[in-house]
Amino acid sequence: MRGLRKLFAPLTMIAAATALVACTSTNIGNFETTEPPPQPGEPPPTAPIGTGQIRVALILPLSAPGNAGVAAVSMRNAAEMALAEFKNPNIQLLVKDDGGNPQSAQAAATQAIGEGAEIIIGPLFAQAVNAVGVVARQRGVPVIAFSTDASVATRGVYLLSFLPETDVRRIVDYQISRGKRSFAALLPDNAYGTVVQGAFQQEVASRGGRVLTIEKYTGDATRIAESARRVAQVAAQVDNIFIPDGADGVAQVVRALEANRVNLRRVQLLGTGLWDDPRIFAERSLDGALYAAPEAEGFRNFSARYRARFSQDPVRTATLAYDAVALVAALVKTQGAQRFSEQVLTNSSGFAGIDGVFRFRPDGTSDRGLAVLRVTPTGPQVVSPAPRSFRPGT
Repeated sequence: MRGLRKLFAPLTMIAAATALVACTSTNIGNFETTEPPPQPGEPPPTAPIGTGQIRVALILPLSAPGNAGVAAVSMRNAAEMALAEFKNPNIQLLVKDDGGNPQSAQAAATQAIGEGAEIIIGPLFAQAVNAVGVVARQRGVPVIAFSTDASVATRGVYLLSFLPETDVRRIVDYQISRGKRSFAALLPDNAYGTVVQGAFQQEVASRGGRVLTIEKYTGDATRIAESARRVAQVAAQVDNIFIPDGADGVAQVVRALEANRVNLRRVQLLGTGLWDDPRIFAERSLDGALYAAPEAEGFRNFSARYRARFSQDPVRTATLAYDAVALVAALVKTQGAQRFSEQVLTNSSGFAGIDGVFRFRPDGTSDRGLAVLRVTPTGPQVVSPAPRSFRPGT
């Protein structure tokens, strides 16, 4: 692993001007911003970026309608910014538009590999990642993708994203370390809730905790009330109530718990990165609740530099594209011919990015160093800082 210790330093320096604490005004996973269309005289969004010798594919749904296209343009801009801020990057980004569909993503990957791409960054959506992975694995080209669906991760296809499993692990471990070992959960009856439920049950069991009840709900007020009533029946026996949902769902659930006379000052309310939303902090009943997310100062600093460059706010996931490009540039600079090997990419010490430390596991999933944050009316407060490195052997 010659030179890997050097790798951590260059990427840390890239992130140092931007990174440090948790997101106060954006919701991880939501694409709530606007990007202007290209102006006359500007290069098209698929024009190559950079003039280096090492070719790297960047596949994003640039022409997809709605929020997907908005997010893609913001992520493409962040990739450009990463190259501009990296000292003498020896890479050229081959920007490809997958239009938000797997067939186009597979065609884009085939074209990019034919043009000499040694690694692929993107795509954004799970089906597109699967399609690209088929082509890339046949050609021995690794992929760093952005889907939050861990089922598409595999050897050689690595997910640099905000995985819900990581949020669950951090908040459960924190509470159990404080002796708060009994849990109830209210989960949205959707795909996110299903993923979180599996991770939650596994993590609580592995840490010697216990789950007294798990209730699911839809957006229907009657269903929420019924689920809250069942949790209320065991509330006196639990230390924690876990509500991994967005701001609208959490607010409805908490009000239903209050209507069932659950003492929210005695039990600890817990959430995931979906709570990183101004509406959460405005909800009086959530004051003192805890959730896991990246620390925010890094995104704030990144956003300021992004606005200065593009005159727009970035989407929350723009940091993923920035970190992926910065990582690839650092590997090219420090790792020679082994730059994109599995041994290098799955280095257990990990890498430092805008949202903190991260690493890829051999199965393609990723770990992140997350903070535990307390909800207050003035925004999140760090109660357990994000780790600055990964413990050896973990």
